Amino acid sequence: MNLKEQMKKPKNISRKYKYENIRNNITQKVKKKNKIIDVVMNFVTNNIKEYIIITLIFLLGIFLGVMFVNNLEEGQKTEIISYVNTYIEAFKQSDSSINITLLQNNIRDNIILTLIIWFIGSTIIGIPIVFGIIAFRGFCLGYTISAITIVFGTAKGIAFIAISIIMQNILFIPGIISLGVSSLKAYKSIYTDKRKENIKLELVRHTVFSILILFILIGSAVVETEISTNLLRGLIKYF
Repeated sequence: MNLKEQMKKPKNISRKYKYENIRNNITQKVKKKNKIIDVVMNFVTNNIKEYIIITLIFLLGIFLGVMFVNNLEEGQKTEIISYVNTYIEAFKQSDSSINITLLQNNIRDNIILTLIIWFIGSTIIGIPIVFGIIAFRGFCLGYTISAITIVFGTAKGIAFIAISIIMQNILFIPGIISLGVSSLKAYKSIYTDKRKENIKLELVRHTVFSILILFILIGSAVVETEISTNLLRGLIKYF
């Protein structure tokens, strides 16, 4: 073996190890991601009845919100139209500098919401309040959708909803429903299982799961502020 080959060999070996390390790191990250997905899917599968219950409560809230707006008198609908138009005009005159404040407020609200549901869901008498919070959030969504449709009509209303509401709720709705499911599961454990060790274990699980959901809700706040709000700001002139 000549001198050039001897000098190239260590470099080739070093490069080979480097590529193997990169490949191993990528493989480990993929495995971790798949493991997280498996954990989430197992949680959903094992608690499908609870998911159906909480989802129905949320949908009931949406239905009540829509029906509430549709059954308002003409004078009350006029007030809603005036309020929405005033909000739109104020939004048109605003600039992106308020995004930081909006993001801070949205994150704060989602943290408070998560803490309330986590705490109440950790008590034996709190699950009706959790149901009420889930239904109320659905009511607010239904109210907002119906009010926007009244102001802009069906076609523009759907476009406005798609821009300003749907994207963040792709994260928010599954997040809050999963938080409700976790609370319901913790309640069942506290109510049916009298063994302290099992109750403590379930409360720890509920706490860890609530923290994970909090990150999802914070992600929803970021999407709402940085994507939906900026997109709406660019297209608001067409409404």
